[in-house]
Amino acid sequence: MNKKVKIGFIGCGKMASAIIKGGVSSNFLEPENICASEISEEFANKKKNELKIKVFTDNNKVVQNSDVIFLATKPNYIKDVLKEVKTDLNKDKVIVSIAAGISTKTIEDEIGFEISVIRVMPNAPAMILEGMSGIARGKFAKDEQVDFIKEFLSKIGKCIIVEEDKIDILTAISGSGPAFFYKTINDIARAGEKLGLEYEKALLLSIQTAIGSAKLMLESDLSPEELIADIATKGGCTQVGVDFMENANLKELFFETIKKTAQKAQELGG
Repeated sequence: MNKKVKIGFIGCGKMASAIIKGGVSSNFLEPENICASEISEEFANKKKNELKIKVFTDNNKVVQNSDVIFLATKPNYIKDVLKEVKTDLNKDKVIVSIAAGISTKTIEDEIGFEISVIRVMPNAPAMILEGMSGIARGKFAKDEQVDFIKEFLSKIGKCIIVEEDKIDILTAISGSGPAFFYKTINDIARAGEKLGLEYEKALLLSIQTAIGSAKLMLESDLSPEELIADIATKGGCTQVGVDFMENANLKELFFETIKKTAQKAQELGG
């Protein structure tokens, strides 16, 4: 597969728009090779103007005009969408689902013939080329198709391939994760505000500290524990904070957060 492949999105909400914007801004995709669909004509026109791509109100037109079709609707609409478009599908097309909880087997069974299905969980930072995506391949997906999708998603951030039985965990960590980090960053800023610092200044401190810490961790050869030890010197103020977090059992809080989120992702598949 190559960059001239025509890519369509059934559903053009926030996540699909982030992927489209990231793909175009990274120069991996050309707008003329992208199309999408939306039920509302008003929303379709809004997305057409925003993304500079063709946006239909007919899902079948997306399938007819695309080699790779992203299913970007809510999980509970997937089966209805597949029933609607499967007469325009064929074995040469590739289905890429970003619907949480919907297995590749569910999609393959609904279509009813051998077709390449790839399951993807992206996240919102793809819009600024800092996404984190995971891929799980279906029974009939070919290596070159999986490689193409991985290359595409790697242009808008980072991408890993996982076994499908692990993708609900990935959904909880990276798909839902931005919201967890936004909350943590804001809670730290609010703590600073409560102690007397202006909220805007506390928020900037918290945001930039999160960015810098994440980049340092990503680029360092040190383990997370070693990085913590470099800052949390014995008897120092950082160690007091780290000890408090340990005693508050923050690890268990995060474990339960990821566990419950992954369970919900699994339930979405019915």
